[in-house]
Amino acid sequence: MENSYQRLFLLTALVSVWGQPSPPPISADDALARLMAGNQRYVRHQERHPDQSMARRKELQTAQHPFAVILGCADSRVSPELLFDQGLGDLFVIRVAGNIVDDAVLGSIEYAVEHLGTKLIMVLGHEKCGAVSAAVGASNPEGHLSALVQAIQPSVEATRNDPGDKVHNCVVANERRVAGQLRGSEPVLKEAVEKKGVKVLAADYALDTGKVTLLDSPDATGGNAFLGRDTCCNGGSRLPGRPASSAFGDTGHRR
Repeated sequence: MENSYQRLFLLTALVSVWGQPSPPPISADDALARLMAGNQRYVRHQERHPDQSMARRKELQTAQHPFAVILGCADSRVSPELLFDQGLGDLFVIRVAGNIVDDAVLGSIEYAVEHLGTKLIMVLGHEKCGAVSAAVGASNPEGHLSALVQAIQPSVEATRNDPGDKVHNCVVANERRVAGQLRGSEPVLKEAVEKKGVKVLAADYALDTGKVTLLDSPDATGGNAFLGRDTCCNGGSRLPGRPASSAFGDTGHRR
């Protein structure tokens, strides 16, 4: 009898942990508002550093429910959890130089959308991107850098004759092109965008100010819902001018 009670107690405990209903997913619009509010805090040096307590770590032992996917660059100066002032379990982050897409990246994003219920996907590039600089100036890149250059090359060709900073023109084009690739990716993401409330937006990070600028309309649900190349979502103001970008190993710090 005692063993029966012990088994019943254990079963009840397991159900209490595993049977907890998942919280309703945060909408793409609410997720975007939360990201941009965090970025404003970061720009103003008013960070709150949320969700970094011991209690938060314990809460995340059983499940995760990130409210946004960030496909960002591997550049050490562009850490999404910092520049959006978020904490543990808040963001599902995939980082690769040049924020490019391959099957592994797609699979990771699909996992967040299908299994974690995440509704917002942001493609986050940045000024003075070393991978894009390598692609724009590449002749015969060594080693596996050639794979990055090849993935970014369509954006290089698309902006080859555009006036202004060639590297940043390519950065912006690459952000938008990758966002478009994700919106049209079948079978999972295309359907999620069209039928399940998922949104994919491109954004650009400024190293000097710390500001993230949206390159797509926040109500973009697919297709070509882009803002103009020189505009952002903040009242249609122009993207800030960019100085000439340096080579792959460019350094510099916001603080």
